[in-house]
Amino acid sequence: MLLPLVVLLVMIVFLYRLHRLGFILDNLSDKFVLITGCDSGFGKQLARQLDRRGMRVLATCLTQKGAEDLKKEASSRLQTVMLDISNTQSVSSVATWVSDVVGDNGLWGLVNNAGTGMPGAPNEWLTKEDFERVINVNLLGPVDVTLRLLPLIRKSKGRIVNMSSIVGRVTICGGGYCISKYGVEAFSDSLRRELRPFGVKVSIIEPGYFKTGLNEMQYMKNILSNIWKNLHPEIHYSYGENYFKHYVADMEKTFLSLCNTDLTPVTNCMEHALTAVHPKTRYSAGWDAKLFFIPLSYVPTVLSDYLLTRTAPTPAHH
Repeated sequence: MLLPLVVLLVMIVFLYRLHRLGFILDNLSDKFVLITGCDSGFGKQLARQLDRRGMRVLATCLTQKGAEDLKKEASSRLQTVMLDISNTQSVSSVATWVSDVVGDNGLWGLVNNAGTGMPGAPNEWLTKEDFERVINVNLLGPVDVTLRLLPLIRKSKGRIVNMSSIVGRVTICGGGYCISKYGVEAFSDSLRRELRPFGVKVSIIEPGYFKTGLNEMQYMKNILSNIWKNLHPEIHYSYGENYFKHYVADMEKTFLSLCNTDLTPVTNCMEHALTAVHPKTRYSAGWDAKLFFIPLSYVPTVLSDYLLTRTAPTPAHH
């Protein structure tokens, strides 16, 4: 008798939650949204998506070509601006520009999407500068942008959407990428609690494997080859050439088999976080995230370690 009641209660809660998530805000055309990293990938697609919804998109790009290409595919409402998210002077300049553009309306949405993935490799193969390069873009850059734009977001009681990853829940490789995404999760959690009294809502996007410019295979293989060539001879001896070849082959196999070329599962999550009356705190995008990586983050460490290392190469001399 108890089990059917529990099942019924779960179904009621699920249906209520589904119904609640379906409410969308009015007057989207009045709302300004700043998106970082719009040269390609998620940022570019989201910019076009929100532009089609009639929102006032402010798209930051790293390159002039990226900005020009985006403008060709969008309406005259969309505005672009150059931003190097790792450069404080550039961030300050863009924050001033945004303030001038939005005026008394305030900034409804900030999407911290810009990011980089490489260099990534076994930690011992990397330098402090390799870690800094990734963390500056993926973590400290979004922190800088957010802090400078918070007064405008508080004014509109708006939204902050931070791009994390499943690797912000489960570490799958060495280097700065996973570290930076764990940092994004922590920053987002603290922001959410601090800004709740102001009516500002913070959402985290946790995609699985998707095909973007960050994981272009030849680019990643070239960087790994350069890292390997420049390592100290003792590290070469300890790991061995076969370890390197196996590591690259395993990475290639993983990305080729799991990467989804359809980016809409991610950008739809971002759009919902910006336009829903009741946005979710966390959005997992991709079946690999929902069915493997998110559940994996809850299992005992001994089991997750086994599952993530069972196909890993073995060092030559250990």
